[in-house]
Amino acid sequence: MLKIVNEGAQSDLPFSPAIIAGDLMFVSGQASVDPDGGAIIPGTFEEEMRRSIENLRLILEGAGLSLDNVINVKSYVANQKDLAAYNKIYAEYFNTPLPTRSTIMGVLGTLLQFELDCIACVSTTRQQAS
Repeated sequence: MLKIVNEGAQSDLPFSPAIIAGDLMFVSGQASVDPDGGAIIPGTFEEEMRRSIENLRLILEGAGLSLDNVINVKSYVANQKDLAAYNKIYAEYFNTPLPTRSTIMGVLGTLLQFELDCIACVSTTRQQAS
C-alpha cells in the first residue's frame, strides 16, 4: 500500500513530494524553492544547497522522520567547481553512518545550481555497523 506524503515543502508541479511504500519513503527532488513551491529562490551555490536540504527536512518531518532516517541521497550539482562546498555542507547535515550517495554533475541547466532527492527508512533510524 502506498501513502502519499503532502506535508512539508510543496510544489506546483505534477508530482508527489514523497511516497511511503512499506518501510521506505521516496522523496522527490528538492531545489531552492520557497516552501509553498511557487518560486525558485536564486542565490549562491551554498544558499541554494542549504535551502534544498531544508525543504527535504520539511518533507521528512511531515512524515515524522528526520535526516537521520535518510539511507540514500542523489545529488545534482550544476558545476564541478562547487564540489568542495558541496561536501562541506553535506557533512553538516548528514550524520555517521552517512547515507549512500550518488552525485551527478552538469545536468541542471541554468535555473538551478543544486537539487537532491532521497530514500529514507521509515521504520528505524540508521545504526553504525559493528
